[in-house]
Amino acid sequence: MVYHIPSISEGESADIITVDDLKVAIKNSIQEEDEMPEEDALALARHVMNFFGFNDRIIDNFLEPEDRDAFYMLEDRGILTTEREETTLYDGREWRIHYWLFRKDVITRLLGKNKEAEVGEAESEVSSVYDEIPDDVWSRA
Repeated sequence: MVYHIPSISEGESADIITVDDLKVAIKNSIQEEDEMPEEDALALARHVMNFFGFNDRIIDNFLEPEDRDAFYMLEDRGILTTEREETTLYDGREWRIHYWLFRKDVITRLLGKNKEAEVGEAESEVSSVYDEIPDDVWSRA
């Protein structure tokens, strides 16, 4: 399943974040000693994406306390952030609206962390293949 997250700001690129991307970002944001099982990271990614859908921010009022706890955990890892907006009501009172937002820059960086590991593994595999070839194969006769 692919979710398109449109940008709010002009000039910002519209990135596509998939459930799998979010799962990898969640796993990469966790310290090795606190390893999260793959199925738990996937379940959390699906749960979060169900709230965001095609948006890059949601109103906090939609969340139940247990959902909010998961969002706070992702905020601690840098994947989500909050912002608030204040508006004046007709009777003069101030009203605050709290939002949760994806931090696409952090998600992209966390995805890159995984891709760097894959590239490193691929490079080591390639170098090991060439190491097995005898030196006389490389000389011209």
